[in-house]
Parts: sequence; C-alpha cells; structure tokens
Amino acid sequence: MSSSETGPGGQAHGSVKEYVTGLILSIVLTVIPFYLVMSGTGSDTFTVIAIVVAAIAQVLVQMVFFLHMNGSSEQTWLTVSAVYTVFILLFVIVGSLWIFEHLNHNMLMGH
Repeated sequence: MSSSETGPGGQAHGSVKEYVTGLILSIVLTVIPFYLVMSGTGSDTFTVIAIVVAAIAQVLVQMVFFLHMNGSSEQTWLTVSAVYTVFILLFVIVGSLWIFEHLNHNMLMGH
C-alpha cells in the first residue's frame, strides 16, 4: 500500500501509519505545553514561547497528516485558501491586540 491513496473524487487519503504518526505527534505537542503550565517549571516567558511554538507545530502536523496538504500542483486552491485563512487570522488577532492596547492606554490616561 502506498503512503497515500487517491479516492474516487481525487482526494488523497493517508495510510494508517500516517494517521498514527499524526496522532502521536499531536498528543506530544499537547502534553509538552500542558506539562510546562501545570508543573510551573521554567519562566513565564519560556512557557509562553513554548506554547506558541507547540501551537504552530500542532497546526502544521494537522495540515500535513490529517488534511494531507503538500506542495503538489493539484492542491493549489487548498494552499491558497490556507494562506488566506492564516492571513485573516493574523489580521484579526494583531488588530484585536492593537485595539486592546490603545483602549487600555486611552481609558487609563487620567490615572
């Protein structure tokens, strides 16, 4: 059996080995930040950085092992929509943080 088979609609379906690998990586990338937060080991800055790195890695694992995204030309629209989604999420998150910071600054100006 190949690493991924093509279904009737042309979509790639992974093998059991790919799904198990993705599951194990997802569990590990969930347990590491959970352990850092619950045990209190490391500084707050290190814990936040570890959570962000694990979250980014988790998204990549989900996209590769479960959504079967790769650089093939057949997945151009899927890749474009994923990049668009990431751009919109960053825009909303950064914009929200910017608004929160300015609201905080403007509301507490007289104190």
